[in-house]
Amino acid sequence: MPKIKPRVPMGEQPPLQRIKNFKSVPYGYTEDEAVEEAERCIQCKKPKCEPACPVNIGIKEMNLLIAQRKFKEAYLLVKDDNTFPACSGRVCPQEKQCEGDCILKKFDEPIAIGKLEAFIADWGTQHKVEVEEIIANNEDKHVAIVGSGPAGLACAAECRKYGYAVTIYETLHKAGGVLQYGIPEFRLPKDIVDDEVKKLEDMGVKIKLNHTVGQNIYYYELVSQNDAVFLAMGAGAPKFMGIQGENPLDGVYSSNEFLIRANLMKAYKFPEWDTPIDVGKKVAVLGAGNVAMDAARTALRLGAEEVHIIYRRTKEYAPAREEELHHALEEGIIFHELVNPIRFHGNDDGFIDYMELVKMELIEDKKGKLNPTPVEGSNFYMGIDTVIEALGTVPNRLFLDRAPEIKKDKRGVIIVDENHMTSVEGTFAGGDAASGAATVIKALGEGKNAAKSIHAYISSLDD
Repeated sequence: MPKIKPRVPMGEQPPLQRIKNFKSVPYGYTEDEAVEEAERCIQCKKPKCEPACPVNIGIKEMNLLIAQRKFKEAYLLVKDDNTFPACSGRVCPQEKQCEGDCILKKFDEPIAIGKLEAFIADWGTQHKVEVEEIIANNEDKHVAIVGSGPAGLACAAECRKYGYAVTIYETLHKAGGVLQYGIPEFRLPKDIVDDEVKKLEDMGVKIKLNHTVGQNIYYYELVSQNDAVFLAMGAGAPKFMGIQGENPLDGVYSSNEFLIRANLMKAYKFPEWDTPIDVGKKVAVLGAGNVAMDAARTALRLGAEEVHIIYRRTKEYAPAREEELHHALEEGIIFHELVNPIRFHGNDDGFIDYMELVKMELIEDKKGKLNPTPVEGSNFYMGIDTVIEALGTVPNRLFLDRAPEIKKDKRGVIIVDENHMTSVEGTFAGGDAASGAATVIKALGEGKNAAKSIHAYISSLDD
């Protein structure tokens, strides 16, 4: 094994500077930095990184082309495999997927695959590289897609390549789903999402905004008007703790509401946009996943003096990406381990004033699993102005309750077979609606794979 050069670091805004703005934290690689990082790739004969990618990007060849400064070729290669590399390169948990299986990890840091993917996606956009999509001639066949999040967008792109007439139905006034409303600007600039959506429209995909399936148009109408339907509504309904004081008190948000107000409704641009959020001086965020980090870091940028992460386990169990947790701590977010709220208390005006918590300990059960368990008599109090609950999500029932023929499991997640087909022939599903809350890249992969199944299904109708 030849001596491997150290990983090329990516420049970032300093913490004290970035907490005062919503601009992207990473600056992105320069051409020279990207080439230097790509040159670290040892070009394995059987690269393990590629099978670990949910959308099967040709990572080995991408690295080689970047190392050779063949940026246009690298961009076209990546776009052929992944319609949205600028997004996934920024938010995909590469450390648990492609980079996690990079052979260099045994000897040093793995190749910065995600950062190289984001670099080449940005390079292609900046240099206005045209992607000549080969569209088959199947315009007489129609596919309806419910939801414009990652799964819906990926499925739409692939179905359009097969030549089908594709229409996306989106409830909100902007397309992009969680890419638009859930992930903050400092992690995923919205002009990048808008650009990716525009490229999809340029392919011929129609997007109907402010259209709620089950309200503006009914599911059975989609079935009767299309050859196939793909359900990609995501998992937009929040989970709550269900403790005393949670429902009646003002100042208690779900992460969904908080991030939608901040991102989609541009609360951070008040008074330019008239949707302010008054977070007060002290904010508590419940949970330790990526959404919790997004909410905590957003609250800090909205003017909170202190932001506290409240987590019932220890930091090493936090499901957030290493980079997001690192950035949060670097920015001064205070992390409380082994604590859990049990009651919220309000003031005379009906706003949250303080919360009661209990200390937790990890106790091993019969199967060897460590479960967080309350420590008797350890109750204590914390004064707080705002609470944001980031405890996960489940599929929204607005549509599913009006389509009882589509089978769901006890969590409300749509049941699909190995081809992403639901219990209704011709209706497919993917992304968080069929997997439970997961990652952007997994949703992109499911959308891409579902499109293959949709193509096979529609093709079989003519046999």
